[in-house]
Amino acid sequence: MKKLSIVAFLIVLISNPSVPVMAETEILDYIVAVVNDDVIVNSTLQQELRPILEQWRKKTNSLLPQKDLENLEKQVLERLIMTALQLQLAKRTGIQVEDSALNKRLREIAAKKNQDLQSLRDSIEKKGYSYENMRERIREQMILDRLHLRQVVSRISVTEREIDNFLANQIQQGTINHEYHLWHILIATPEAPSPEDIEASKQKANLVIKKIKQGAAWHEMALQFSGSSQAAEGGDLGWRKMGELPTFFNSIVNNMAVGEIKGPIRDSSGFHIIKLVDKRGDEWGSKQTIITQTKVRHILIKTNELVSDLEAEARLEELKFRIEQGDDFVPLARANSEDTTSAANGGLLGWVSPGDVVPEFEKVMSNLSENQVSKPFKSRYGWHLVQVLEYRKHNNTDQALRTRAKQQIRQRKIEEELESWLGQLRDEAYVEYRNNVF
Repeated sequence: MKKLSIVAFLIVLISNPSVPVMAETEILDYIVAVVNDDVIVNSTLQQELRPILEQWRKKTNSLLPQKDLENLEKQVLERLIMTALQLQLAKRTGIQVEDSALNKRLREIAAKKNQDLQSLRDSIEKKGYSYENMRERIREQMILDRLHLRQVVSRISVTEREIDNFLANQIQQGTINHEYHLWHILIATPEAPSPEDIEASKQKANLVIKKIKQGAAWHEMALQFSGSSQAAEGGDLGWRKMGELPTFFNSIVNNMAVGEIKGPIRDSSGFHIIKLVDKRGDEWGSKQTIITQTKVRHILIKTNELVSDLEAEARLEELKFRIEQGDDFVPLARANSEDTTSAANGGLLGWVSPGDVVPEFEKVMSNLSENQVSKPFKSRYGWHLVQVLEYRKHNNTDQALRTRAKQQIRQRKIEEELESWLGQLRDEAYVEYRNNVF
């Protein structure tokens, strides 16, 4: 299941003046959990709870009932425990986020609000936030992203056969372009559950379904009973494409009507209850994807300890002058280009689609007319001289579908593997709850 992005959550809070960050009263501090060699204190827990509770109060115009508050505290504390475990592992394995990378991310956040860094800081502090605390929270999220990339994401692959099978199923069902808005509640079972554990969880799931059908609010039931990572958000999974859903959901969701509730549905993690809130999308084949492709060739000069940026640029300026004076691009590319793959073909990259080359290259290429040679420019690979030979319109529908299918399959695999990896990390950790928290 998708995790709530801390960065996205902070952006929401920053833009919402009704959500204070700092309490007016002093919070009594004490240890609520020991996580390996670290501790989590009550003030940290309350700081995490506060924006959620404020959002709840704004949404419902009421306070969260005590029994739901206790369950929410458990969920938020578990989230803090998992964050602590991951940061500990990141530290042990040397993962860091430099200030330059952090500042770049903050500038991106500011740009989304049409601000610069100073304006962003001023707006945060004006609403009672600590800019430094928010800055470190974003750094932590970036560290987690790098940890997930190393531990999970980089190991995920999608085969052509998986894409073929996925598309065949979607075409047969007529749902290839559909998206589904789902609410979800998980009644979790312990690892290696006994028959008694399974029966108890099933009965609890049936009780929740009964309460919902009798009029209980879904988000209240999620807060009170769900063991899902989205419980604190009321069990809202948001909009998902079919390929992004857990595999065992697919056949069920496809046959549900809007507003329908299904469950309990059992898998290894417990019993699931889902509600199809809405769906949208077009039937298979209703839209075509027409793109502009560019037939292009280039000469690449790489920089190193012996070849500076100035020298690489100067060499390409000389080659550009020779081409403009009538020299053939092909032999010059063969003799000078350090892109060994294309150099053998006179620098030819073939027909290039949007997104096939790095943004720096694509920006220059797309602004050239046919047969025009660019000025030398730099990308992450070195210095380039580019010539566009031809443009054409291309029906890219099939490839676009395969690309989207691959992305959906990959995202589903990442979420499933990440959840499994996090569970293993939790099982191997020493966690002790303090002060009779639970």
